[in-house]
Amino acid sequence: MIALSELWPPVILTLTLSAVTTLCLLALGTPLAWWLARTDWKGREMIGGIVALPLVLPPTVIGFYLLIALGPSGPGGAIAGLWGARTLAFSFIGLLIGSILYSLPFMVHPLRSAFEAVPREYQEAAETLGATRWQSFRRVVVPLSRSGYLTGAVLTFAHTVGEFGVVLMIGGNIPGETRVLSIAIYDYVERLEWNSAHILSLGMVVFGFVAITGMLMIDRRAGLPRP
Repeated sequence: MIALSELWPPVILTLTLSAVTTLCLLALGTPLAWWLARTDWKGREMIGGIVALPLVLPPTVIGFYLLIALGPSGPGGAIAGLWGARTLAFSFIGLLIGSILYSLPFMVHPLRSAFEAVPREYQEAAETLGATRWQSFRRVVVPLSRSGYLTGAVLTFAHTVGEFGVVLMIGGNIPGETRVLSIAIYDYVERLEWNSAHILSLGMVVFGFVAITGMLMIDRRAGLPRP
């Protein structure tokens, strides 16, 4: 008999982590993507390369260095000491930091492409009519970049749901605290609990299909080429 009470906590934790990560990256990714899209600094592609590193680095490499940085001997340990803890690793905060870094390119790249597609003349015209830079960005650039925001949000959320290597390294497998969906599936397979693994895996397959289909529909409505 499959205990639903055991299946729900990883689902709720994963959805919470994905939602918070997406919101954080919407706030952090917007200024970074805007700077990459508009700056004339010659070294901007070096920064773009750093942002894109999670696309090519093994998740375990990112997780390993995060484990060191957030552990008792790293800066994360010093920060955790402010409220009496020893480490930021093996906690929700650690999972969130790892998810933000690992999903960063999935938010920044769609936003950067959307910002670059907005002609500079539109913003300049708004400013000549008395709008401040912030007002022209909010009222002109953001509405014209809506597809980039939607694509970035869908990709970030879906990518966070499917994380495995980073969350395993930085969070471990603590029920109710760091045991996300991907870790739960791995755990069920190791314990030969195939029915539970099937239920969670099938749910992720359906979710992934819906996410990809939604992203393609967004790209099609925006007039962007489909892969």
